[in-house]
Amino acid sequence: MNGTTMEVGAVAAMRFVKDGIKAAKLVMEHTKHTLLVGEQASVFAMSMGLPGPTNLSSPESTAKWIKWKENSCQPNFRKNVIPANGCGPYHLRNVASNQVENSCMPSNERTSGGKWLGDSILVTDHSNSKLISQTSHDTISMAVIDKDGRIAVGTSTNGATFKIPGRVGDGPIVGSSAYADDEVGACGATGDGDIMMRFLPCYQIVESMRRGLEPQHAAIDAISRIARKYPDFVGAVFALRKDGIHAGACHGWTFQYSVRTPSMVDVEVFTVEPVNNNDPILTKQTHATFGLR
Repeated sequence: MNGTTMEVGAVAAMRFVKDGIKAAKLVMEHTKHTLLVGEQASVFAMSMGLPGPTNLSSPESTAKWIKWKENSCQPNFRKNVIPANGCGPYHLRNVASNQVENSCMPSNERTSGGKWLGDSILVTDHSNSKLISQTSHDTISMAVIDKDGRIAVGTSTNGATFKIPGRVGDGPIVGSSAYADDEVGACGATGDGDIMMRFLPCYQIVESMRRGLEPQHAAIDAISRIARKYPDFVGAVFALRKDGIHAGACHGWTFQYSVRTPSMVDVEVFTVEPVNNNDPILTKQTHATFGLR
């Protein structure tokens, strides 16, 4: 996202092309669109000179997928379907309920994932918290300020491990995984994208800073709003004001983000503890003099 022009380029569900962030930049700079998805996003990227088609599977990811299949495709992101413990094909729960209506059903049997309505029907209304961790996704979100004060942001991700084919998370959604406006500042986010994209936390943070909130309080406010609706969610944000003041906030894990300025030999890593509703001022707000080229 270009914080000067407010132009955005994004791709989603793109296969066979490794450089997703480059493809997104091509969409921004060489089309009048904002988001391209699926096979046609891949075709566009390759037509613009990016290498492909390329097999993006690694031996490690293939082995992980095989192990997951052998474990009856558990865990996964489906809910209110049958089979609850299997690899499909999946059917709607209400159809299955009719099929077992006259069968013996366990009385008030509970599981860690929800409520059993039958031998193979599981109803769950929990968030994705058990499926999202620091090792189950690979989001990178970055914000930069150049020597003239222009701000840009970018986010790249392979998505959630074991996601349902076709799923699009918050990575390519403007205002969710990242947002920038030269007049105010920028934001980046990571975590449970399915939950976070419902709140557009980065758009909220930038607008909160526009109204005068310090980056620290803007970040805490955005995370706290999500946590009130989804107490088990896992996620984090960083807020960067145009003058270099930055801060982070998180929920469900300890979050780290890094900062580098031209005067620094290496990046400095900042550690942020999870927001506590009783004592929410647990983020760290710091000033950095920017002038990145």
